Amino acid sequence: MTARARALTLIAVVGFVALLLWTTLASQRVECTATVEFRGARSTGTASAADSAAADREARTAACGPVTASMDDRIACANTRPVVQRCRTL
Repeated sequence: MTARARALTLIAVVGFVALLLWTTLASQRVECTATVEFRGARSTGTASAADSAAADREARTAACGPVTASMDDRIACANTRPVVQRCRTL
């Protein structure tokens, strides 16, 4: 492989990675933090998404992970109201 071919390949790879990063981050417009209390345990999770409903749902899911042991508990925890909830536009 010539030096020119290597340089073009490197430029193409860096450009592709930059495109993937930009398209992923461009869709994240709202960031929410939720603190849940489930069966006496508290946990906080943060997530970002395209809208506040999706970001809030994912933040509650992230917060419920450490305080639950089964899928039934995770579903029940995710359906509880957060003790603290904050959302901000990115």
